[in-house]
Amino acid sequence: MLTQAQVDDARRRAAALLESAGIVLTPQERADIEVADFGLGDLDVSGLELVVYENNDRYCAKELVLFPGQTCPEHRHPPIGGEPGKRETFRCRRGRVWLYVEGDPTEPVQARVPDPDHYTVFHEVDLGPGQQYTIPPDTRHWFQAGPDGAVVSEFSSTSRDEHDVFTDPRIRRAPEIEGEP
Repeated sequence: MLTQAQVDDARRRAAALLESAGIVLTPQERADIEVADFGLGDLDVSGLELVVYENNDRYCAKELVLFPGQTCPEHRHPPIGGEPGKRETFRCRRGRVWLYVEGDPTEPVQARVPDPDHYTVFHEVDLGPGQQYTIPPDTRHWFQAGPDGAVVSEFSSTSRDEHDVFTDPRIRRAPEIEGEP
């Protein structure tokens, strides 16, 4: 569970990384930055900060912010209601992000694997500013920022984050903030 002070600090840090990437946010967008620790209680290791510009029944546009070394845990976007699951394109705007997807393992990987028991895919896609990669629906993947953090624009089909399937059964996608119902 996150404290409100941790959320406020993470929002401030995320806004600064977005600004350094030349991405301008409105005051409301800054206030609404989502901070996810995935219920693991160590935001700087396993976490993600998100700005959702649009998420409708056809498409989604987001900014993903990762602090230095921060990891979004392994997950997939399963089929829902007859649709194939989310297809997403990551475009790195700032820093470096190591994306891991299904496929032939890369040896050695550049990322530091936070918990080897809950990470199973190791085909590395190394993204720097201006580089992008599209992840097919229902594909296991995870990603980690390099030493300077990363800002990644995500363009995808409709996002239904509440249906994501994480490899680690302890993960809770919806953030819990101390003092909130």
